[in-house]
Amino acid sequence: MRRVVWTAFALALAALTIVSAWRVHRGSGRPAELPVYGRVPSFALVERSGRPLTADDLAGGIWVADFIFTRCGGMCPALTTTLAAFLRRLPPSSAERLRAVTFTVDPEHDDPATLRRYAEGFGADRARWLFVTGDRGDVERLVRDGFHLSIAELPPGEREHSPEPITHSDRFALVDPQRRIRGYYHGTDPDDVARLERDVALLSGSGT
Repeated sequence: MRRVVWTAFALALAALTIVSAWRVHRGSGRPAELPVYGRVPSFALVERSGRPLTADDLAGGIWVADFIFTRCGGMCPALTTTLAAFLRRLPPSSAERLRAVTFTVDPEHDDPATLRRYAEGFGADRARWLFVTGDRGDVERLVRDGFHLSIAELPPGEREHSPEPITHSDRFALVDPQRRIRGYYHGTDPDDVARLERDVALLSGSGT
């Protein structure tokens, strides 16, 4: 009888330990390891400075990608503002390893000079925050096939009257040093942006 009581007690204690650990893990919001959603393919585009930028230039570092266009009258300025604030909040340990890369989804209009003016309006650090344009087909393939995100242009009859003639995802994508996509985050959702901060810290600390 005593053995049965002690066995029941041990099982109850083990269950309590598991539940407590689950609650701590859940409350932290940090996974033990971030998932892998694919790998950013090779690309050759142009940065706002006019210099070529390839995927290999970003290898070895952590970066956050986002997608905007400078004529956007809707969410794009909000996304850029959010990303600027996110970069300012990063602790030194994460900031040293991370860059932001903003891709225009309107490359025919957003040449390097236009992107440069847009970036300067948000006080974007040239070293830590890249703004990228290029051939339209290359950009669309990168967004759709590389990042697996949506992009579409409204028909001509609707385009002139819409604040967003090009529809695209509001998501930020977190990329690790091996160019693997480790997370997606809605840039318009404060909770998702907070999760991005946690995941950047996780990657920066683990080195993987």
